[in-house]
Amino acid sequence: MKRAVTLLTENFSDWETALVNSSLRVYYGCDVRFATPGGQPVTSSSGLMVTPHLALEDIELNGLDALIVCGGTIWRTEQAPNVAPIVAAARAHGAVVAGICDGTRALAQAGVLNEVRHTSNSADSLDLPGYAGTARYQDTPWAISDGGVITAPGTAPVSFMARILAALGLGGADLDAYLAQHAAEHREQA
Repeated sequence: MKRAVTLLTENFSDWETALVNSSLRVYYGCDVRFATPGGQPVTSSSGLMVTPHLALEDIELNGLDALIVCGGTIWRTEQAPNVAPIVAAARAHGAVVAGICDGTRALAQAGVLNEVRHTSNSADSLDLPGYAGTARYQDTPWAISDGGVITAPGTAPVSFMARILAALGLGGADLDAYLAQHAAEHREQA
C-alpha cells in the first residue's frame, strides 16, 4: 500500500490538496496521513479545522512514497515552519516530493528545485535562501513533474493531483475519465 503524508499549516489552502488526498485514499486505497508542526490542530483558510495524524517532526521516511506540501498564507511569513530538513530527507530517500502554491517555497528552501523543471505562483515567489533553480523555472498554469518532484501554482489542483498519481504509478482509464470531467469545465461555452 502506498503511503502519503501531506504537510498542513495554519491557514492552509484546503482546496489545493483535497483532490489528491481524496483520490489517493478513496480510489487507490493508499494510506493518507496529515502532519502539522508539533502535531497541533490547524484551521484552513476557509475555516476547516483539522486534527492531524502526526507531527511533522515524527514523519517516518521508511515506506513513505509521497510527501506533499500544501500551500497557504503562512509560507510568506516569519511563522513558516522550517520543513526543509524533512523535504530534503524525503527526496533523498526516494519519495515523491510535491508542493503547490506557496508550498513550493518549502521545496525551494530545501534545495530540491535546483536541478529539476518546476513552477509556482510566480518566479519571484521562489526568491529564497537555498534556491538556485531560476534557470529551470517554468511559468505555467499547470503542474510540472520532473524526476519525482511535482510543483504547481495554487490554481492547478487537478493537474497537481494527476502528476502525483502518475509519479506514484497510479492512474489509468478511471483517472483519464476523471481528468476529462474536470477539463470539460474549461471548454468554451456556446
